[in-house]
Amino acid sequence: MTIAWYGHLKYESQPLWKVILVSWSIAFLEYCFQVPANRLGYGRFTPVQLKVIQEVVTLIVFGVFTTYYFGSHLRWNHAVAALFLVGAVFFAFHNF
Repeated sequence: MTIAWYGHLKYESQPLWKVILVSWSIAFLEYCFQVPANRLGYGRFTPVQLKVIQEVVTLIVFGVFTTYYFGSHLRWNHAVAALFLVGAVFFAFHNF
């Protein structure tokens, strides 16, 4: 989804309809993997845990993507946000 949602930003001159078609094609491919993954993971993980896993993976992929594709630099506040994500994972997976 990262490429589908953000990859087109480098191609501002492309017509919006083309960007939408390419983005939907990429997103469709990801859904073909995500839906079965959720189906297989459900039962071992709760829906909340599956969502937390998906969000953490998405943000890691986004961090790598934005660094290499856009040349952005991750800063200290991004590291702090990552630590909060670790906390989110802890609370989502810990049974109180």
